[in-house]
Amino acid sequence: MSRRDTCALAAWTALLALATHSVVRYRWWIVAGYVVVAAVVVALARTARDDRDTPAPRSGGWVPSAVFAVVGLVHLGLTPFSYVTAATLSVVQLVLGVACFAVAGLLLPGRGASRLLALGVAAAGAVTVGALVVVGDPAPRIDVWVILQQASDALGRGESFYGRQWVGSPGISDAFAYLPWTAVLAAPGRWLAGDVRWAMLALVLVSALAVAAVGRWRRGGVAAAALLLLAPGSSTLVEQAWTEPTVLVGLAVWAWLLRTDRAWWSVVPLAVALAGKQHVVALLPLLAAWPRFGWRRSVVAAGGAGLLVAPWVVTGFGAFWHDTVLTMLRLEPLRFADTLYTLVLNETGVRLPLPLVGLAVLGVLAAAVVTLHRRPVGLAGLLTWCAAVLLVANLVNKQAFYNQFWLVGALLLLAVAASAGALSGPVPPRGRPERRARPAAPPAGASAPPTPSGG
Repeated sequence: MSRRDTCALAAWTALLALATHSVVRYRWWIVAGYVVVAAVVVALARTARDDRDTPAPRSGGWVPSAVFAVVGLVHLGLTPFSYVTAATLSVVQLVLGVACFAVAGLLLPGRGASRLLALGVAAAGAVTVGALVVVGDPAPRIDVWVILQQASDALGRGESFYGRQWVGSPGISDAFAYLPWTAVLAAPGRWLAGDVRWAMLALVLVSALAVAAVGRWRRGGVAAAALLLLAPGSSTLVEQAWTEPTVLVGLAVWAWLLRTDRAWWSVVPLAVALAGKQHVVALLPLLAAWPRFGWRRSVVAAGGAGLLVAPWVVTGFGAFWHDTVLTMLRLEPLRFADTLYTLVLNETGVRLPLPLVGLAVLGVLAAAVVTLHRRPVGLAGLLTWCAAVLLVANLVNKQAFYNQFWLVGALLLLAVAASAGALSGPVPPRGRPERRARPAAPPAGASAPPTPSGG
């Protein structure tokens, strides 16, 4: 595992530990920690190289095991936000901590055959914790869960979930603020098991498999997938029904299809991600500037997302516009969000002007586009830039919580997996095997070299 990957995993660990502690509290030093992590991620993105020019990936030595040991200590020492009983929460922490230490042992150098077992242990830990929080908190006091449950019911009846009033919501009660495929992907959990959170847990599991596949099931890729399953704060993500898994699954499958040289097929899961949450569109300029994906596929993906969203737009444009655009623009800043926006607001009482906020996002976006267009960058570098753009956008936003930072961390893990799965040296075009040079003919009058026996 390269130094870049080691730095990326260190940044991921710090980011998720800070995000776990941030629910629900504002601390200036959490924001400062986010800024440091953002600086590291941007630096990693700016120095990324083409993965075909890097040496063949190594197993990573002790780094994956060391990271899991640290994450295990974070689980045991940092209590995540939850509505379950104190006893159940202690079991959640214990399961996650023990699972991390077990995976650390299974990923020790020289235990190559244990990789799949390590991923299985991580999956078992994630499923156990997911079941504990879903059963232990059957009705979480958060608007996201209430909205998704009732939106799933509306979808099952063939009704639009835009322009509705949500019964019993402790927050937003008059808007479905997401794009429609968030509900489409969450609804099977409600229909089959009575709770959308089962679908969220399943989407995380599918995403982890895609992460491991991006890493070609090598040690670094499997470690990244297991870290996704056992991330600090992962129990809170599932319990609160936060919707980022509906986006990650599309991006992870997109990355896997790119890795397997199916760039045009990768347009499909990318379109699904774009049709799930609004901020994914910020990644399109990066993908368009990256030569291995390009603007044509980006345009097709955007068009595909438009088709996926079209049924809700055509049948009720006014309600759709109110819920997905106006509601988001009118959201008031929440003082317990840990962002630069709320730091300035909490410490000085000043609201940052929108042009300044937009300039910060556009600045990192422009740097990403220029770099990806001018310099060869591999899939790992592209994913690191995606993480950097979303991280900076979170930091200057009026509201950003654990779930948004969790998605940034997931993209960093995808980048680590992509680095682990990189092929060294020039890659021949798909379907055209590399030709071997013919030996030079012997000089005139010289005897031909003996032909070796075929055996």
